[in-house]
Amino acid sequence: MFSGEWNLLFLPMQNNVLILDFGSQYTQLIARRVRELNIFCEIKPYNKPPEDLSSYKAVILSGSPFSVRADDAPHPDLSEIRGKKPLLAVCYGAQYLAHFGGGNVAPSNTREYGRANLSYIKSDEAFFEGVLEGSQVWMSHSDTIQKLPENGVVLASTHDVEHAAYRIEDESTYAIQFHPEVYHSKDGKKILENFLVNIAGLDQSWTPDAFVDMTVSELKEKIGDDKVVLGLSGGVDSTVAAVLLHKAIGKNLYCIFVNNGLLRKNEFQDVLDQYEHMGLNVKGVDASARFLDALAGESDPERKRKIIGNAFIEVFDDEAHLVQDVKWLAQGTIYPDVIESVSATGGPSATIKSHHNVGGLPDFMKLKIVEPLRMLFKDEVRRVGKSMAIGEERLGRHPFPGPGLAIRILGDITPEKVSILQEVDHIFIQGLRDWGLYDKVWQAGAMLLPVNSVGVMGDERTYEKCVALRAVESTDGMTADWVNLPYEFLQKTSNDIINKVPGVNRVVYDISSKPPATIEWE
Repeated sequence: MFSGEWNLLFLPMQNNVLILDFGSQYTQLIARRVRELNIFCEIKPYNKPPEDLSSYKAVILSGSPFSVRADDAPHPDLSEIRGKKPLLAVCYGAQYLAHFGGGNVAPSNTREYGRANLSYIKSDEAFFEGVLEGSQVWMSHSDTIQKLPENGVVLASTHDVEHAAYRIEDESTYAIQFHPEVYHSKDGKKILENFLVNIAGLDQSWTPDAFVDMTVSELKEKIGDDKVVLGLSGGVDSTVAAVLLHKAIGKNLYCIFVNNGLLRKNEFQDVLDQYEHMGLNVKGVDASARFLDALAGESDPERKRKIIGNAFIEVFDDEAHLVQDVKWLAQGTIYPDVIESVSATGGPSATIKSHHNVGGLPDFMKLKIVEPLRMLFKDEVRRVGKSMAIGEERLGRHPFPGPGLAIRILGDITPEKVSILQEVDHIFIQGLRDWGLYDKVWQAGAMLLPVNSVGVMGDERTYEKCVALRAVESTDGMTADWVNLPYEFLQKTSNDIINKVPGVNRVVYDISSKPPATIEWE
C-alpha cells in the first residue's frame, strides 16, 4: 500500500511575502509580526529560494549571526528581486546591500546591542509614517555601515549609528540596521505595516475565516472523492486538521487515535469520549505494547523520535488496509515543526530536533500526504479552530509532543518509568487546573531524570528518582519563558508527588527559557 510518494498540500497565494532566512534567531519573529498584520508570509533558506517568485509581492531579508565581511558569509542571488519587487533588508540584509553595493561595512568601535532611540527620521517618508523621533528600536550587531551603497539615502539615525535606516533611490528597496520584529522596537510593527501595506501594496486579508474558506476549497479540489486517514492525537493541531478535512470531505475522513503507551494518565479513553460528540469518525487503536517493544533499550533522543515516527506509520499502514481504497495520510504538522526540522544542508539553521510527522518516514510509504496546517503557527491554529466553533476545552489544551512521554523520560523507556511519570504528570497538571493556573500556562509537563538521589523517608535512607517540572508561557513555541508559579503551589505539588508516587524522592522546577533551552528536555 505504501511507496515514497509525497504529495504535500500547497495553498497557492497571490498576496505573499517571502522572507529569506540567513540563520537569524529572530527570523521566525519576522514571520509572526507579518502574520499579525493579516498578511501571509513564508520563510525560505537564502540559498534555496523558490524558483517561481511570481506569487510574492514583497521580500524581506533577515538578520544573521555572520558578518558580511567574512569569507563564508551568506551570499544570496537577488537578481530577480532587486528593483523588481519591494525589498526590506533587516540588519545583516542592510549591511549586505551596503557592502556589495558600493558602500562600506566595518567593525564598530563599540558593539551596539539592545535599546536605542531614533534621533533623526527623514521627514515625508512613507516608510516612517506615524513614527516619531525618539522611537525606541532594538539593535544587535557588531559591524556598522560606514558608507551607504550607491544611490543610498539616509532615512533614520540613532546617537551611535548614522545609517540606522536607508533606501535606494529609483527602487522600492529599504534597509534598517535595527530589528522591527522584536517587542523592544516599539514602532516595529508600524514600520513593517508601512512597508508592506503603504509601499508594497499588500492586502491585509490573511484571516482565520479566509484561511478556512481557502483551505476547504483547496482540500476539495486536491482530494476529490478519495479517502483520507488521519492520525488523531487529541491535541489542538490534529483536531483542527480533522475538522477542516471533515468540512471538505465529510465521511471520507477516517480518524485513528493510537495509544502508543506514552500518553498521559487515562488520556486514551478521555480523548475518545471527547470526540464522540464532534461528528468525526474516530477509531481507537491500542498499540502500546508495539511501541514499548520497539523502544526497548533505546536511549538516544533522536532515535526514539524516529522509532516512534516509524511505528506510527506502521500502525497507520495496518489500519489503512482496513479502509478500502484509502489514498491520503493527513497530519497536523504546523510551521514550527517544519522550521525546527530543517537540516543544516537544507538551510542556514542547524537541526534542533526532528519531529515524528516531518521526518523518519519509511521508504515503503505509499499514501500521499496532506498537511492543511503546515504553514500555521500554533496561535493561528487556535484562531482557525475558534472560527470553526471548536470548543474551548479542546482548543485550550496544552501542546503535548507527538512522541509523548518518551521524550520526557531521559534515557531508556520501560513500562515502570512510564507509569511513574504518568502519575507525576497527573498530579502536576491536575494541580494547575485546581489552582486556576492551567489557562495561564502555555505548556506544562514533568520530566523523569536518569539519576537517583539520596533521600530520607520515615528515618530510612532512600535512593530514588528525581523529576523536573516545567511550565512555560509562549505564543507559538518558537520562543518561551518559564512561568513563575506560586511557591505555595510548587510546595504542595512537590509534597503530593513525593508522598503519592512510589520511586520518587526529589522534585525540581526548571527555570530555563527558550532559547537557549528547548521546551522539552529531549
